[in-house]
Amino acid sequence: MTTESKWPIGVFASVDAGLGVQWDVIRQLKVPTIQLHAPLPQSRDAETASRLRDQLNDFNVKLTAIFGGFEGESYADIPTVARSVGLVPAETRQSRLDEMKQISDFAAMMQCDVVALHLGFVPHQIDDPEMPGIIEVTRQLCDYCSQHHQALHLETGQETAEGLIQFLDAVQRDNLHVNFDPANMILYGTGEPIPALQKLGAHVRSVHCKDGTWSDQPGKTWGCEVPLGEGDVDMRKYLLTLEQIGYTGPLTIEREIPQEPERQIAEIGRAVELLQELKAELA
Repeated sequence: MTTESKWPIGVFASVDAGLGVQWDVIRQLKVPTIQLHAPLPQSRDAETASRLRDQLNDFNVKLTAIFGGFEGESYADIPTVARSVGLVPAETRQSRLDEMKQISDFAAMMQCDVVALHLGFVPHQIDDPEMPGIIEVTRQLCDYCSQHHQALHLETGQETAEGLIQFLDAVQRDNLHVNFDPANMILYGTGEPIPALQKLGAHVRSVHCKDGTWSDQPGKTWGCEVPLGEGDVDMRKYLLTLEQIGYTGPLTIEREIPQEPERQIAEIGRAVELLQELKAELA
């Protein structure tokens, strides 16, 4: 595999909603791949998909995953995440499953074979009374995605590596994989990212490149997201570990400061340079 084809650099992008860079800066960043936060419901139609596909072709950029997100989710603090995020909260589970199916349909229109999301705070114990419902909704979503020949990627963060492996084994679906985000392990206080990546290696099919520092109360309060290379992840060791587990896919940069677009773009630009330097060093 050539240096150019291994680890293509990407960014997390957004059309009209989400934490990613705005659509019109993709060309400016000169990256070959993106993950896309699913557009708002009114934009998930064939006309929008056709327009976006044409633009990506014009940019010479490949779409590698579409991420779902839901109205009512909040990342204000860790307890709020547990109550509001993903398919875990029982009161919104069915409506959100329906929406993820719509996002899968939109991904099919975009000719994208990966759908992803934060599932939410999965219980730590496999015999937790909430677990059967969470397993079942995940199976239903996997089965729906399989009709479009799509994989479903769960982003890491809210559970330990061991807990996630236990959950993946319980769901028993061949198209269920992991989108590994090293900074989330630190931000949520769920484990050191490099050992977690080593444990999850066989399940990892996509990754984020994001950095963070530990909270003084890991698991109770947030850590702090910081520019790539300035936190506790150790990006050189991260790439070395990706190489060890045989991962050759995109390195998707995520920097969650959409309220500061100029700073976001500048920091992502520096992140691209850092990854290019590390790729060259490790080639």
